[in-house]
Amino acid sequence: MSELWLCSYVRSGLRIALVIAAGGFAALATPASAQQPPAGNAHQGRIIGYTCLGCHGIKGYRNAYPDYAVPRLRGQSVTYLINALNEYRNGQRAYPTMHLQALSLNEQQIADVATYLGGKPVTAKPVPQSAVPKAAQVCASCHGANGIGVAPMYPTLAGQHESYLIRVLHEYQTGYRQSPIMDAIAHSLTDAEIRTVAAYFSHLKPGLHTVPRPYTRWSGR
Repeated sequence: MSELWLCSYVRSGLRIALVIAAGGFAALATPASAQQPPAGNAHQGRIIGYTCLGCHGIKGYRNAYPDYAVPRLRGQSVTYLINALNEYRNGQRAYPTMHLQALSLNEQQIADVATYLGGKPVTAKPVPQSAVPKAAQVCASCHGANGIGVAPMYPTLAGQHESYLIRVLHEYQTGYRQSPIMDAIAHSLTDAEIRTVAAYFSHLKPGLHTVPRPYTRWSGR
């Protein structure tokens, strides 16, 4: 998806402006998408990315401190995963373990790992805008009312861990993650609204799920 953010009149006006401006700032929000990445090879990604499963391949696995569920990746947009790894590599996301992992990969390897981890993208039927909580409506303009990103650069949030989505929004508020769009949106949300947004998207089905670990002779049956 560590780590899916004034008075009511001002907040509402800010959200409308952000939705209108989203198209113009998309390239700024995802600089890695400006250049076409190489085509990924899932077979190579499975070999290169096996260590990723030490966290992302275990159901319910949690980051120790701060405490939150490690994100589900299977079903995520490959383009988004490529952008995320590049953001960890260049420091737009501050997380030492992921920074080092991303630094160890070249562009082709990043594409391979993203293709393997993402797998087949999640698809879902449309959800009426009226079903989306008010706090999450601005999020739905990019992430979809059904939690499926409306473009490959936008992450799918459906089924993502609630605690992880809360953590992500707090990271945008504190600068641990940087994005012209998300920084402003996250700062416009109260703690209660962040919890509402996270709860809504995390409970949507179908949604993301944990990458299955390949069976080995060391695996439990």
